[in-house]
Amino acid sequence: MKKENTIQVIELFAGVGGFRVGLENANKDLFKVTWANQWEPSKKAQEAFECYTRNFTEGQHVNEDIADVPDEVFEQVEPDLIVGGFPCQDYSVARSLNGEKGIQGKKGVLFWQIERVIEKTHPKFVLLENVDRLLKSPSSQRGRDFAVMLATFRNLNYTVEWRVINAAEYGFAQRRRRVFIFAYKNGIAFDQRQKKLDAKDIVFKEGFFAKPFPVSEEPFKNREASDYIPVDRVEISDNFSFNFHNAGVMREGKIYTAHVQPDLIDPTPLKDILLDDELVDDKFYLTKEAEEKFEYLRGPKKIERTSADGHKYFFSEGGMSPVDDLDKPGRTMLTSEGTVNRSTHIVEVNGRKRFLTPIECERLNGFEDDWTAGMRDRMRYFCMGNALVVGLIEIMGKRIEEIDSVENDSEEVVQIGFSL
Repeated sequence: MKKENTIQVIELFAGVGGFRVGLENANKDLFKVTWANQWEPSKKAQEAFECYTRNFTEGQHVNEDIADVPDEVFEQVEPDLIVGGFPCQDYSVARSLNGEKGIQGKKGVLFWQIERVIEKTHPKFVLLENVDRLLKSPSSQRGRDFAVMLATFRNLNYTVEWRVINAAEYGFAQRRRRVFIFAYKNGIAFDQRQKKLDAKDIVFKEGFFAKPFPVSEEPFKNREASDYIPVDRVEISDNFSFNFHNAGVMREGKIYTAHVQPDLIDPTPLKDILLDDELVDDKFYLTKEAEEKFEYLRGPKKIERTSADGHKYFFSEGGMSPVDDLDKPGRTMLTSEGTVNRSTHIVEVNGRKRFLTPIECERLNGFEDDWTAGMRDRMRYFCMGNALVVGLIEIMGKRIEEIDSVENDSEEVVQIGFSL
């Protein structure tokens, strides 16, 4: 049963709860996560789920493959908002042999589970996160996968806005670039207001993302485009390609997209999230052997290699700084953080080089210190590499609170489409 004056939330692919942390930081009394799912199929120990249940006690928490959750479960939930970060996968589709639904997605594609949950629950809002290469995948048919997703939302009767956001460009401590997708149900009051706007105004001034994450008023180097998504998702999968820019809107299959430039906010430098030296365990400092290894890994390379068919070629790699600049925000953290590889952060403090600690990685994403305490260090790094910058979700949560209040408006509903 939905409680009055709350926004009921389903959190899919929850990880250690980044969406929930951000929403509760925005307004804990308003956002209520009533059902959450986290399942790591490749791991026996479900440490992310255990972390989630340690930190959150309210709501139903489910640790199983979402594909195995029956439809009836979702039919009993009444969410206003569905959130989730899901993997970038192959979204090609084909006609099923018996014609059911007209398409057949590849097994294991988690976006189809998002579609299923939306079909069963009909929330007002959906907020998703993914890597920014989603807009360009696959390389052989650029934009196909994202177009399939947009068509799915169109078929479900939603309008979609999207925006690639680099957290550091809006004041945070990590240069983490991700695409955020916000869908809202056609016909709600917020939708009616947006229908009165030109698509360009939505992207640059008045949209879900443009208000809290301001951008310059014109497309970068005039990079903008418009198009229509085919009705048939199979046709999209077989033939459609399109150059999606880093921001855009889709309504009823009509696309407007543009390359936007953020109005920059000074980022938080890496030095501001570091622990005091006395709090850093010796195990995080590099041995001489490890220093030499990282010097090689981060240095320039030109190595002759031989392919499986005997072809010789050169693998080339440019050099990078031997340590991370403490006066800049951190680079994008990966799941391999803390291991001996080129992408791991190495900081030098008082003449000593070391890894970031798990707590510092939590800070890079905006979590409380020791949010993942209780896990092995390797898993703490892995979970933070998978997580999002919760401060961005807090900002988006406040924006959702703002637009949800529009539902109480008595403004007359007027059907007005936007121009391409």
